[in-house]
Amino acid sequence: MTDAPCAQDGAQPVDLAQWIGRTETTRGAVPPSVARTIHVTLARPGQPCPQAGEAMPALWHWYAFPPAVAMDGLGEDGHPALGGFLPPVPYERRMWASGKLTFLDDLRVGEEIEKRSTITAIDEKTGSTGGMVFVVVEHELHSARGLAVRESQSVVYLPIAPEFTPPPKTPGPTEGLAFDVPQTVSTALLFRYSAITFNAHRIHYDLPYAREVEHYPGLVVHGPLQANLLMAEATTWKGRRPDRFAFRGVHPMFHDSDMHLRATRTGAGGLEMCTVAAAGHMGTKATAEWED
Repeated sequence: MTDAPCAQDGAQPVDLAQWIGRTETTRGAVPPSVARTIHVTLARPGQPCPQAGEAMPALWHWYAFPPAVAMDGLGEDGHPALGGFLPPVPYERRMWASGKLTFLDDLRVGEEIEKRSTITAIDEKTGSTGGMVFVVVEHELHSARGLAVRESQSVVYLPIAPEFTPPPKTPGPTEGLAFDVPQTVSTALLFRYSAITFNAHRIHYDLPYAREVEHYPGLVVHGPLQANLLMAEATTWKGRRPDRFAFRGVHPMFHDSDMHLRATRTGAGGLEMCTVAAAGHMGTKATAEWED
């Protein structure tokens, strides 16, 4: 947890610790019309779309709370401008770094979902590109039946470096695989995923911006998209959703490199999973666990 104010290039320091403990309650839903757009974006061929009142696939609660920010409330990168519930960290790059979820009940298409969010930690560190700030937000998702999902989300803020310096590459698994599923990563997929999440972050659809401003070599594949694809394969493999799921990004994945969804079994009967780029390195790592 940081005790020092965060500042950049002589800017007025911001006491980020003031944001720890802040809470927010929002309500949302995934109506049948939205469920269809999510389904046609993420589902494997031949899988039925859940109907009104039926259980949603795990992680679909992410699409129940679109960030309804007016156009004049967006920053240059397409994200909502700094401030509000999340702290005004003075770094230009903002990404979803990792998540941990526990599923206690299914959420259903069309039902109202209440999300109670609390900022529980703010951690300032130094990395290869300079300062970085991690913000941890704990969410509780409730339906009319009670608590359904506990989720811990880590958001990382970074400065934009003069050139892209990727983290070290970790090879993906190649032997003893529980599954190995090829996944085409097209610009259409990135556009549709940005649409169902109402995410206007330009690194996912604006190639000149991604290359010239944030210095990426291509459009960035959303971390939550990779997590959702891995979750769907884990659910298919086991025949039901996991009771616990965790993921974190280890290397950016780009749209011009088709990827694989791979998993190996753990000794406890769960799965260790990852997305793997065409070059063989991992993009997002994940684990799935079931209570038997």
